[in-house]
Amino acid sequence: MTYFQQLISCVDLHAILGSKDLVILDASIPPVGNMAAPEYSWPDYRIPGARRFDLNQDFSDLSSTLPHSMPTISHFEQAAKALGINQQSQIVVYDDLGLFSAARAWYMFRAMGHKNIAVLDGGLPYWLKLKKPVAELPSAFNETNKQITGNFIAKEQSNFFCDWREVEAQTRSQDELILDARANRRFKGLDAEPRAGVRSGHMPNAKNLPYNDLLKQGLFKSSDELTKIFTEINANEKAMIMSCGSGVTACVLALAAEIVGLKGVRVYDGSWSEWGTLPNTEVVTSS
Repeated sequence: MTYFQQLISCVDLHAILGSKDLVILDASIPPVGNMAAPEYSWPDYRIPGARRFDLNQDFSDLSSTLPHSMPTISHFEQAAKALGINQQSQIVVYDDLGLFSAARAWYMFRAMGHKNIAVLDGGLPYWLKLKKPVAELPSAFNETNKQITGNFIAKEQSNFFCDWREVEAQTRSQDELILDARANRRFKGLDAEPRAGVRSGHMPNAKNLPYNDLLKQGLFKSSDELTKIFTEINANEKAMIMSCGSGVTACVLALAAEIVGLKGVRVYDGSWSEWGTLPNTEVVTSS
């Protein structure tokens, strides 16, 4: 089997369905703010063999006050094993909004040392658009209970995540470029944040790259188009810190950067959910 480490097309995934080492994960999360709810979602609509990657519960630090915080190494390892994931697994992850939370799951596994993981380009909506097969729903469905515990071993990689102190230092030094994946009106502070108690605006010297700007008709734009976007926003080819609302769509930016071969990328795990609630962090608004 050919291994995939960034993106996989619906056609390519369909071709390897049933392969011995293939593990398919549905990493959907509920839409945030004014995002439209998906038309089709888990468990009624799922790719055959898919297992539920529950980002909000099983793969987040529930002791944190912030949403989607990266869990400990041991927590992540045990949750991955419970999904039947092995060291040799080829993981394909998707979500029900197309390209949204799947990239977060991809980034987390990469941060834990697993390279053979790819995001399904276009996600469940494009899979259904192409009329690819969906699994039938058993009367008492609990897919994970049927899985044998995997032998996955987490090996934490350095320089995948950063905290607010490192981000604050970069707002001053500007050695690294801070890219914010939120919608432009949220970035400017014109729209209220969807989470209570979070200020509106952005970090000083951050630039806005809404994650949807990287997509065309639900799929990632071509490598040439992505390269052009990054070249225009980061002409000096600085290392980059990706941020968003809660560390989810920042990973869409990180995935796009890897697709075009850019290095020196980190994700601010707390993102705006943290920065916008801290008492002494500077917040900028613009018209």
